[in-house]
Amino acid sequence: MDVLIGENGVVPRPRSKLPVICAAVLGGFTLLCAWLLDSDRFIEKVVIMIFCFIAETCIHSMCLFAEEWLFHAKQRYHGRISSIFQSCFRTHALLGLCVIFLMLMLSGVSISHDQWSTMAIMCAVYLLLKSLGILGPAPVEISEICEVRKMNVAHGLAWSFYFGYLKFMLPDLQKKVTRYTATGERLSSPRLHILLPLNAAVPSKPEEEDTNVVFYNNLPELELDRAGVRKRSYKNSIYKISGQNNEIYHCVLEYATPLETLYKMSHESNAEFGERERKQQVLLFYRTLSQILENSLECRNHYRLVLLNDEHTGDPHYLSREIIQHLQQQNGEIYMDPVQELPQDRAVHPVPEEGPMRNFYAAVGGPISEEPLSSIPTLMFSEPRSLRSEPVETTDDYIQQNPRGF
Repeated sequence: MDVLIGENGVVPRPRSKLPVICAAVLGGFTLLCAWLLDSDRFIEKVVIMIFCFIAETCIHSMCLFAEEWLFHAKQRYHGRISSIFQSCFRTHALLGLCVIFLMLMLSGVSISHDQWSTMAIMCAVYLLLKSLGILGPAPVEISEICEVRKMNVAHGLAWSFYFGYLKFMLPDLQKKVTRYTATGERLSSPRLHILLPLNAAVPSKPEEEDTNVVFYNNLPELELDRAGVRKRSYKNSIYKISGQNNEIYHCVLEYATPLETLYKMSHESNAEFGERERKQQVLLFYRTLSQILENSLECRNHYRLVLLNDEHTGDPHYLSREIIQHLQQQNGEIYMDPVQELPQDRAVHPVPEEGPMRNFYAAVGGPISEEPLSSIPTLMFSEPRSLRSEPVETTDDYIQQNPRGF
């Protein structure tokens, strides 16, 4: 994956299981304290409380089932009661309720009138607090659910950007770059640089953001039949970037067009999409797109994601500096090219032996090459030989008597 300069301080990491671990530890510690305070009927109380909590969940699921069955059965579930049941009830909760109920009945535990009254009050209070939204998930929990289940706006935009454009455009980029450089032109990088501003403001022309980034040329077009449009044209633009020391770079770059959707949503009142949510979605869009492209073998090493910080007001050449920094970082990267055969005039010699093995080869009259080893790695193959070969004497006495006998 491309390592973005300074991305660790900007792009959020996926959430861990720390809240679950902390809750489990605190729950276990609280149960231990309760057991120390009253160990006589501790097991019985725990079982009754678990039964009560599961019963509350099942009663709330019945309320959800009533809504879905009465008003949404045909439109959402095509009249299938089983689908409604699976959507409203948790299977493990129903199983747990049955198991604990059987345990209470078979163990002979007698539940007093006060205990039944307490359980009824707990269920009622739970339903009231649930209906008022007090026991609802916290915003952090909602965000985690959306990220884990890929339900955010950014997830859909990233996948749409990949399938609708990058998946077929990036594999063809190398061919277009080769055709372009065959005309005598050159590029500082063969990759497509995708610009992702944090504020999601996508200008029509990069020159509007930085006068040091100027349009230079277009790569050869790619024509495909897409969604009923015959020979739809896709093109990439080459820009000339001027540095502070008058150095000139040429690279293929463009803004991530889905970010324009996020920007317009944040300015639409009906979308209920504020600036804070917009920035979070941009960062999530970057992280999701990075994972998608990294896992795509056909797109790997053909792109570069450039995340642009929107807190650079007052710097008119921020964009050119960021692009040049990424171009310079790419100069130190190593590309794994396929193994090629070496020309005849660049033969590879074996490494000369040192120490006792050198003296041994000298004793038996073997040649010792003093020429340096070629710096280009290659694969060495020996002549095919049978696995059933004759035994060879290698003892020291035999070697001294027959120094050239093998």
